[in-house]
Amino acid sequence: MEALKEISCYLDPKCRIDVKAVALEHVLGVTASKEGRELLLGVPQILRQLILLLQDESIVIAKDAARSLINISGDEAGASALLIISESSKCIAEDEKTDNLIYLCLKNILDKVSKLADPCCIILSNMTRPNQNVDRIITLIDKSEFSWSLILNTFTTNNYNTTGAKLHYLGPLFSNLSQSKKMRSYLLNKNQFVFQRLLSFVQYPDSNIRRGGIVGTLRNCCFDIENHDWLMSQDVDILPYLLLPLAGPEEFTEEENNKLPIDLQYLPETKTREKDPDIRIMLLEALGQLCATKKTREYLRENNTYIILRELHKWEKEKTVLLACENVVDILIKTEEEIGLDNLKEIEIPEEYKKKFYEMDKQYIE
Repeated sequence: MEALKEISCYLDPKCRIDVKAVALEHVLGVTASKEGRELLLGVPQILRQLILLLQDESIVIAKDAARSLINISGDEAGASALLIISESSKCIAEDEKTDNLIYLCLKNILDKVSKLADPCCIILSNMTRPNQNVDRIITLIDKSEFSWSLILNTFTTNNYNTTGAKLHYLGPLFSNLSQSKKMRSYLLNKNQFVFQRLLSFVQYPDSNIRRGGIVGTLRNCCFDIENHDWLMSQDVDILPYLLLPLAGPEEFTEEENNKLPIDLQYLPETKTREKDPDIRIMLLEALGQLCATKKTREYLRENNTYIILRELHKWEKEKTVLLACENVVDILIKTEEEIGLDNLKEIEIPEEYKKKFYEMDKQYIE
């Protein structure tokens, strides 16, 4: 701890570049271990200096500061400490270096020539992972000069960054932020073409990170029952986007095909399923949320969702995915008379049964 306090003296942005480089290299090494990161939390001045060094004129210094911040923000305690610094920032002058990390990350992400855009995406993704941080970060973004439409446009524009940054971690960022009702309200605004712009990334081939982030966003948006009718409508038509990644090359009868959404009819022999099991689970969880009400359950049945899940179950090897698949199938194969309830979310499950179901699922997976 004492050594870190001494090093802090050499992390001053006004220090010589060679001095900063050596001190920063040591701090970066400390952030590589959980114990080291915990020590750093005891010297909040260093955390603030790292944010300031992210704006250093030397890209080498700035990149090492970014790597350190990625490691620190990966821990919940580190993300919380960095958020507190950002919330208490008093830097307002345009020519002054800021210690508001949220603002700084967005500034780099939206800058088409920034070489720090990708590290900044990862930092924001890390910081928004804890649910308790999400609304606070949304508030900071709302107070910034950057609009949500600008952030969305950055994500959906091909090769937005001219230095080669891919911005894939904006996908998990949207997923994390969509834990908040406020963010979902923006994404699901029926008067703006927002949610629909994300749908094409459900099968984005070049990045599991981007693809998984958007599937997670869609899954979170499916939690809001009041939007299910709109999600199923022709304005969005979410069902094919959820089912197509789960479909394989299996052949169906003409009658079975005709009941499927048009995009899932007569798929070629080369059709492959989503390769990432975690993404397959999120797609199934989204379908599970859409099973909440009688109207959407009947819609899923009418569009032959069951046969896609039936073939997925035959093919699937991962037990966690099998369990998620069975949870949806168990609802769809029941008649509405057997279910006997319009809204499944109105069922109150006693805590003792929740624990019992959890243990049953755990035993199944093991």
